[in-house]
Amino acid sequence: MIILGIESTCDETGATVVENGRKVLSNIVSSSVKLHNKYKGIVPEIAAREQVRVIIPVVNEALAKAFGSIRSNNSYKFGCHIDAIAVSYGPGLIGSLLVGVETAKTLALIWKKPLIPVNHLIGHVYANWLTVNSSQLTEKNREPLTMNHEPMFPAVALIVSGGHTDLLLMTDHMKFKWLGGTLDDAAGEAFDKVARILGLGYPGGPKVERIARQWTMDNGQWTIKLPRPMIDSNNFDFSFSGLKTAVANLVHSSQFTVHSREEIAYEFQKAIADVLVTKTINAAKRFNVREILLGGGVAANSVLRQQLTDHCRGLNIPVKFPPVDLCIDNGAMIAAAAFFNRKIQSPQKLQADTSLYFAPTKI
Repeated sequence: MIILGIESTCDETGATVVENGRKVLSNIVSSSVKLHNKYKGIVPEIAAREQVRVIIPVVNEALAKAFGSIRSNNSYKFGCHIDAIAVSYGPGLIGSLLVGVETAKTLALIWKKPLIPVNHLIGHVYANWLTVNSSQLTEKNREPLTMNHEPMFPAVALIVSGGHTDLLLMTDHMKFKWLGGTLDDAAGEAFDKVARILGLGYPGGPKVERIARQWTMDNGQWTIKLPRPMIDSNNFDFSFSGLKTAVANLVHSSQFTVHSREEIAYEFQKAIADVLVTKTINAAKRFNVREILLGGGVAANSVLRQQLTDHCRGLNIPVKFPPVDLCIDNGAMIAAAAFFNRKIQSPQKLQADTSLYFAPTKI
């Protein structure tokens, strides 16, 4: 089964062709991050306007790479190769969501193909099922740090991104139980805010990681200790706003120097990873899972990936996470989730849902 996946929940615009929920035939992502740099954060209207501009070229390129010449600018002729269309319909920014949803609905009607709506957050989990030809990965991702097998159930899934931080128990395909989530800032949001406090710009995650690595190489003397919020709480909830405040207090103190930025970034990143890993490991132990899955933009962080891998190795629990290129928002994860869901929706009835989430009942 070949599915065209469309993703446009935030500032990325993605279209991907995936075969049988696993094999990525093409993966095109257009980001508007450069347009948001001067604002030090995402401006929803700018993101949506850029998505209106690029959505059709992105879909054309994805289809052309999968089925024909890259020089083709007519995606209509490739519709016969598609078995279904999947689209992320929430949560996200309403203007951005509408671009992807309305495009998918239109293509489904024109091509007379089934339309499968996908929860964006569930899509991040299903990025772990994807296999990508090495030629489609950037040089830094030729050998992704992941176990080379299909995920096993039951599994604990940690979704960690700019807008969400959630722990889920996954008992089978599309069967999730929400264990806990952030009470305030998401982990990725905390990265962005701390990067702004440190004067690093946007997006915060990669910039904090890069400057933190500089401090490590300098082998500086350890002088800063930041809190690990809720790390010892007897639940699976998170809170990162206090950590952000602690960084702000340090920066505005008399002890702060230009050289303190690297150490603060290092300690902040370590604090985030410590909390995420501890909560995830605790959930894995409590529910006796066979695997741990990681997904979302913050899943690209090398410290988090390595720390989770090290802890899981000691417990003999496999951990799986996508290549870095598939941690960001992309159409491939949406197509993969659709393959294992296949709940078809009428194009006339499908609506974008900015508040889409999980069932609020904890276990």
